[in-house]
Amino acid sequence: MHMQTQSVQALSRAAPQNANHDSVARTMSSREIAELTGKQHQHVKRDIEKMLGDLKEDASKFGQIYFDSQNRARREYCLDREHTECLLTGYSAAMRMAVIKRWRELEAQVAPAAPADLSKLEILQMALESEKARVLLTVQVEAQATKIEHLENLFKEGMTATQFCKGLNGVNVMQIGHYLEGRSWLFNESKSGTRWRVGSYARDKYMTEHQHEVAPHGKDPFIAFTPVLLRKGAVRLYELYLAGQLPMKKNWDGLHTHDKAVRGAA
Repeated sequence: MHMQTQSVQALSRAAPQNANHDSVARTMSSREIAELTGKQHQHVKRDIEKMLGDLKEDASKFGQIYFDSQNRARREYCLDREHTECLLTGYSAAMRMAVIKRWRELEAQVAPAAPADLSKLEILQMALESEKARVLLTVQVEAQATKIEHLENLFKEGMTATQFCKGLNGVNVMQIGHYLEGRSWLFNESKSGTRWRVGSYARDKYMTEHQHEVAPHGKDPFIAFTPVLLRKGAVRLYELYLAGQLPMKKNWDGLHTHDKAVRGAA
């Protein structure tokens, strides 16, 4: 209960949605519910989706996009008080009390000044700030969409990590095998040469193996394995690329693949 009280006191921001300028909090986000209850956000979202499914309501009407600390587009849900209280019926008393106290805090907040009480300059400044925020959000969404589009264009089923990285501007593809070995995605099963196999850490998560029979002239046939990327592995490699963690060429021009495409289209 002490943890719940601390989390309530730590949250002093206004409700995410307060469309009518009065003292009633219109919605509470799934992220705020997660913080108040101490549950993981993904678990709160799962609970909300199940609740809305049971109520036969469209979850997309409650969903919206936010950007995490790494500027990645994520989904959250915003619930009105009725749906929030419905969700809490499956939670513990301590969790319910934390959220109820937060609702009371939001409802007790002083209503903002009515537009009629504001000067023309203040109204203009508010409108300008709102437009700046809208433009910034639009730019962020478009940038994220561009990255996703390029990832879709770069990745093809059955690709090796080296083949995928050839499409990433500036990556030193000669070092990718050893780099992935260092991250436990691959291991070398040959003592005399380089014969990569998929490590248990990445198997069926980031990579899988294709196998085929090799029959050298005058020698017994054997099975050869080729590590290939899964889609989730391509996404992870692309994230590492944008974070500057892949081995890069010394003469790299500093541009990422989508940067060059955007500049070329400008």
